[in-house]
Amino acid sequence: MRKLTGINLRRKLAAAVAPALLLAGVLTVAGPADAAPQLNCPGPIVTGDTVLCGTFADGATYLIEVPARWNKTLFIYSHGYTVPGSPNPATDVGDPVTGSWMLTHGFALAGSSYALSGWSIAAALPDQIATVHTFANMVGEPRHVIAWGHSLGGIITAGLIQRYPHAFDAALPMCGVLSGGVATWNTALDAALVFKTFADHGAQIIHIKNPGTNLFNAIVALSNAQGTAKGRARIALGAALADTPGWFTSLSPEPAANNFAAQEKNQFNWDLNVDFPFAFALRAQLEALAGGNPSWTTGVKFGEQLAKSADASEVVALYKKAHLSLGADLRALDKAARIAADPKAVRYLAKNISFTGRLNIPVLTLHTTGDGLVVPENEQAYAQVVRKAGDSALLRQFFIHRAGHCAFTPAETIAAVKALLFRLRTGHWNDHALSLARMNATAAALGPNYNIFFNGKKVVPVAPAFIKFQPTPYLRPFDLSQEMHH
Repeated sequence: MRKLTGINLRRKLAAAVAPALLLAGVLTVAGPADAAPQLNCPGPIVTGDTVLCGTFADGATYLIEVPARWNKTLFIYSHGYTVPGSPNPATDVGDPVTGSWMLTHGFALAGSSYALSGWSIAAALPDQIATVHTFANMVGEPRHVIAWGHSLGGIITAGLIQRYPHAFDAALPMCGVLSGGVATWNTALDAALVFKTFADHGAQIIHIKNPGTNLFNAIVALSNAQGTAKGRARIALGAALADTPGWFTSLSPEPAANNFAAQEKNQFNWDLNVDFPFAFALRAQLEALAGGNPSWTTGVKFGEQLAKSADASEVVALYKKAHLSLGADLRALDKAARIAADPKAVRYLAKNISFTGRLNIPVLTLHTTGDGLVVPENEQAYAQVVRKAGDSALLRQFFIHRAGHCAFTPAETIAAVKALLFRLRTGHWNDHALSLARMNATAAALGPNYNIFFNGKKVVPVAPAFIKFQPTPYLRPFDLSQEMHH
């Protein structure tokens, strides 16, 4: 692979990296929806008969849509990560096709923009609660309030039901950062340390002073590393310490379990197009909010971490092919400068937010198996802390066999909504209806207008893909039962 420098890289960054950042709050699908009403409300409006919007005192905006025959259930939507400086309208549903179905079936939709972009949880939680209260004042008291959201909106959804346990009746976090903030950024730091140690010694992985330049240099070094067997082996090592899956393109087949070259190429694409901007640029905003560095590598034994990784076999094979000593590289990582966290910053990130695991309402989660931004191991971390709290009976988790972040069809999302509504209505999970065969049948029965996926500029038919999947243990777990002494 030729080296990527200068104008070619700048074009690549402009064309690929910036849109990829926005996929944390994606509209992954498109399809038949009525024309939006001609109103002065900002934000993507679906089909509500009553549409309300406004601005809170902190500057956040809200959007509310209510059907004429409202069934007294409100879905409060939390949107994903918005790059600081990007447009940040209030959003009340993940995609217009799902939104149209929800409104047609009597559900009201609402959501806010949040007063803060980026790692917005400190503002998102109170802004979303304010939206619920505003809905009650302007429309009427709902019989049921259900929290749902994508990506960063998934961690916000889980945060809402933890911080305001009596305000909600059920929750649907989708592709959520459910390991919590501290664990997520620790994992990102581990992978970044591999890159700094072996590919770009000058990379800033904490206390980033010039995010744009830092990211640009990292992308150059990453692209150059991809051109050599040793570089590819080390890219795979960094990916393994983050459990990045070796599957990138949503409608492509998953590479075979022993096709390590294809897996590494896909991990390179995750780094290039999605993950590196967070590690080498957007961390700067997080540290500014937290008042310091909230992540650490002290005490981490990288050989033990690799042994537990879903990608361990790939790394061993690629190191052997490159005639490179994996043991020597792991020892080099262990000897690398230990990074300590700022305790104040850890406290901030734990508050915004990590999890206790305590549930008092039913929660259903949805995740793709090939998500390289918010890896599916997040679901294992959340299930584990819920289990420690003794509340596993309230939690159900579903996986979709597809690459991509939040890469669900409307049909799959609606099937999950139906399963959660059944639990809310009856007080128990219907094990028959929750079988993979029934979930796929429920999604398929919605018909061709909902079993679709937005692929580039085309809407293509896609079959439902609920699958049995057990993620490996999250490599750097952190929850609020742990002592915060770092």
